[in-house]
Amino acid sequence: MAKYADFFPVDPSSGANKNNRRAHVSSMSECQACVARRRRFRLPVFRMPVSSRSGAFWLVLALLALMSLIAAPRAHAQTPAPLAEWQYSVGIPLQKMFEGEPPTWQIRLGAAGSVRPRYDGANDYYLLAGPTIDIRYRDLAFFSTGEGLGWNAIFTDHWRAGLALTYDLGRREKKDHDHLAGMGNIGMAAETKIFAEYVVSKSFPMVIRANIRRQFGGANGWVGDVGAYMPLPGSSEKFFWFVGPAVTFADSAYMNRWFGVTAEQSARSGYPQHRAGAGIKSYGGGISAMWFFNKHWFATADFGVAALVGDARNSPVVQRTTNLTGDVSVVYQF
Repeated sequence: MAKYADFFPVDPSSGANKNNRRAHVSSMSECQACVARRRRFRLPVFRMPVSSRSGAFWLVLALLALMSLIAAPRAHAQTPAPLAEWQYSVGIPLQKMFEGEPPTWQIRLGAAGSVRPRYDGANDYYLLAGPTIDIRYRDLAFFSTGEGLGWNAIFTDHWRAGLALTYDLGRREKKDHDHLAGMGNIGMAAETKIFAEYVVSKSFPMVIRANIRRQFGGANGWVGDVGAYMPLPGSSEKFFWFVGPAVTFADSAYMNRWFGVTAEQSARSGYPQHRAGAGIKSYGGGISAMWFFNKHWFATADFGVAALVGDARNSPVVQRTTNLTGDVSVVYQF
């Protein structure tokens, strides 16, 4: 078996970000076990010309931001789903190590579709469709339908950390009235997020990511994730992919809102009372891939799986303890 370093990036090149939540890993891969030559990933990014810095340009950005806030919940909300949290920002921390300083502006617009469970632990699935928008200013700020509106407090070769505002769509009783009848709704919530990512090295480009989020509305609790991922062998100039595990944990307020059954809910629904304590909610992982058609157009695909554990798994509301999700998008980068 070839060493990991034989397959993964060792030299800088240009890069871009996946979908509404992807930075393309700019990389040079070398497989000493099978080839003696190098193949370079050339992943173009948008570099804003000086003439674009006008009032009209900023108006367009403002309109895009407004459209994203209105339409994004239909496509890529960070509502509980089996997609691993790291998949919303896959590759971004690798950009600095393999490219150096990013361009002033990176702008990508597209359309996406996602198949996911109706709620965490549901038996039924449904289709979401909508826009994907990703706007980044240097290594300082970003607006993305995947990562939200955020600021990088730290962005070095090895570290990326910062703050973001995002959202959770909650759970509607009518989505599965036969099973959720009497449980009531979990409202849509705004979230504040603190995140940190660490890149091990160029020869072993594993990314370790952790985040914690506080909901205002909805479950009114704390939820967080720890995960890791890295690029896979088999990537080429037109295609590359990532894989990694993830674990999600939450406090008792969050767990009880999603998986608990109060005395009142028990009387309305017929379910036995159930209390869900703080701890690990689920284990899972995912795989993300990208195909480049030309310097402007590319497509992405993600697959994720999550298995509920402990009090979440034992909840009478849960129909299926393991859920899957998948999404695809077509994106244009300027």
